[in-house]
Amino acid sequence: MPVKSGPVIVVDDDAAVRQSLKFALEMEGLDVRLYESGDQLLADVDLPATGCLVVDYYMPKMNGVELMERLRRRAVKLPGILITARATKDMQKRAVHSGFRQVLEKPLEDSTLIDSILGALSPSA
Repeated sequence: MPVKSGPVIVVDDDAAVRQSLKFALEMEGLDVRLYESGDQLLADVDLPATGCLVVDYYMPKMNGVELMERLRRRAVKLPGILITARATKDMQKRAVHSGFRQVLEKPLEDSTLIDSILGALSPSA
């Protein structure tokens, strides 16, 4: 099992999704931080140097790709996983270009998200 380094930062405007992800990730022994919007995450002056982002694409004001682009401009280099209900080829291309490692479609089944997060937190990632 990879060494767990840093928190998993979940950004999703749906409170039920945030809470269910928090529960599932904490069951895996991961530290989780929740944010309801990109603006809320960008306002946090205490972002960790290590960890992993799990970001929803469809959010009000700023989508997940726009959030990652803004984080990259601020030199935040955390690996990211974009989650979405509908992934288009253009979205996937923009997501990878902006710095996301993966795009996963909801519903998140099996251990795909956990495996992706553990891979992102691994020292060799």
